[in-house]
Amino acid sequence: MSSTMYQVATLQSLMTGYTRAVITVDDLMKHGDTGLGTFEDVNGEMIVCGGHCYKAADDGSVTEADPEEGVPFASVAFVGYGSDIIKTFDLDNIPDIDAMKAELDRRIEEWFGLNSMHVVRIDGSFRKIAARSEAPLRTQHISLKQILSGTQRSFEFDDVEGSMVCVYYPDYMKGINAPGWHLHFLSKDRSLGGHVFDLEMIRGTASMVKLSSIEIQLPTAPAFDTYSLADDSSDDIKTVEQGKK
Repeated sequence: MSSTMYQVATLQSLMTGYTRAVITVDDLMKHGDTGLGTFEDVNGEMIVCGGHCYKAADDGSVTEADPEEGVPFASVAFVGYGSDIIKTFDLDNIPDIDAMKAELDRRIEEWFGLNSMHVVRIDGSFRKIAARSEAPLRTQHISLKQILSGTQRSFEFDDVEGSMVCVYYPDYMKGINAPGWHLHFLSKDRSLGGHVFDLEMIRGTASMVKLSSIEIQLPTAPAFDTYSLADDSSDDIKTVEQGKK
């Protein structure tokens, strides 16, 4: 264990359509107990929580991921490793995702952490979770935005308890990952989940870890070098993050 963010590939490589396996789920879990990502061919949303890796299908149902399944993109860390790098706090009556992100921003600003990476797990009760996931599609050189336009489905969970996994990257790391907060949800009974684009929270408790180093595992397949990673995908990232087709 260490206070290091472990990332598989980059968001820019995923955005440009590199969706082949880089490592396996089993390999990923050696580097963190909390985080998020996706699976080979964008086969659902990944939620890493409590040392287990879960897959949310395109109907919002969740199963534990096969250890041998491929991972093209993910970010994980160990939450709770060392009392010097973890903070806990309560949250109440959060009306929507913008308010949640603003509250998390306030917390890391108080911690002098706006230029650091963070992983947060929030356990609580939610009046509403609006989320999405997607079915797999085997492609090459097709952007993630184009893939999701045909494969993603949205759904809503009402009056549900569960865990929100939140990952934060600072603005200057754009391209490595999405600037700001990225949220995935997993229900308490581990049966529902997905990528969150809106929420209404009643109450919860957050555990936050601040990370000052990053390890990136880039793809080793020759095909990776045929993808152009210099293009600006900022607008597409916003569209994908907001769950819009």
